[in-house]
Amino acid sequence: MQVTTAAAMLLTALTLAGCERSPQPEPLSQTADFALPEPISNNAVAVADGPEGPTLYSFNGLKAGKTWKDTSNAAFACVIATRSCKTIASVPVPEGRLASAAVTVAGKIYIFGGYSVAANGDELSTPEVFAFDPATGRYEQKADMPTPVDDMLAVPYQNRFIYLISGWHDEANVSVVQMFDTQTGAWTEATPFPGTPVFGHSGGIAGNSIIVSDGVASVFADGKRKFVAAKLTWRGDIDPNNPTQISWRGVDAHSGVVKYRMAAIGDDAGQRIIFAGGGDNPYNYDGIGYDGVPAKPSGGFFAYDLKSDKWIELGRLAEPGMDHRGLAKAGQEYYILGGMDAEQNVTDRIVKFRIDR
Repeated sequence: MQVTTAAAMLLTALTLAGCERSPQPEPLSQTADFALPEPISNNAVAVADGPEGPTLYSFNGLKAGKTWKDTSNAAFACVIATRSCKTIASVPVPEGRLASAAVTVAGKIYIFGGYSVAANGDELSTPEVFAFDPATGRYEQKADMPTPVDDMLAVPYQNRFIYLISGWHDEANVSVVQMFDTQTGAWTEATPFPGTPVFGHSGGIAGNSIIVSDGVASVFADGKRKFVAAKLTWRGDIDPNNPTQISWRGVDAHSGVVKYRMAAIGDDAGQRIIFAGGGDNPYNYDGIGYDGVPAKPSGGFFAYDLKSDKWIELGRLAEPGMDHRGLAKAGQEYYILGGMDAEQNVTDRIVKFRIDR
């Protein structure tokens, strides 16, 4: 069938007009149009209701210089409604902290440990615990961790308890699972982590189930300590009537390379644990691997589905990132605050993403 030139031109015009009227789908991930007050990495993050509504918080971390002098106790608050960030009162410790953890329970943010770095390079796992009240902007010191740890996994339970799982303690990784009761201020040990003790692992909790993934193991070879990537995933099911009892079992690890210091959080509604970013080569704090090879960040986000015990690929980040200590969720959006980019530069950016399924 022949089409006249005029008819073809009319058909083309109508097609283009239709395309112009069709809205472009919003990308799953974007770099937010607001940023942290300064670049920061290896920072503890949480979300809570602040004086101006849902607010993203960052505590401690590493500044842009990436030396021992750049360890920081700075804290920032980013109000989602106004898309603005500001510096708030610093964590009340005498020197900066790296690899601490932050968890929101009953409206307050609990900040745990981290490690300090001395001028000679000595590192010390610190025991302090603080409760930050977003309503007043004040910190209240709580009972120290019985076993000071850093680069641990911290997850909340029943809007009361907080578990600290494995992590680094001064000279070695530990298997201990420490449980903090925010109502009584007491510490208790829960069922130990049965997997290889690791630091820099990631995970989250949804319902009564915890997922722990990847991390770095410490091994001795040829009389020397070496740090090696540990590809592992463990599921822990908590007895709701006795939260100190956790039934652990190994499950399939995710596909691809081991990811160090991913951003992660539990999704109760979806019964899954969300993971994003992470580095492909273990390092201390400057982004250069223990083997001398610079780490590169991952650009994906994915989930462990607790209903099927399977991993699900979800999408790509607007910008790859690594050196994260948590993932924040507000409404239907997930937020990554700071971290390092593909050139191991500390960044002030905030990357957000959503999940459509």
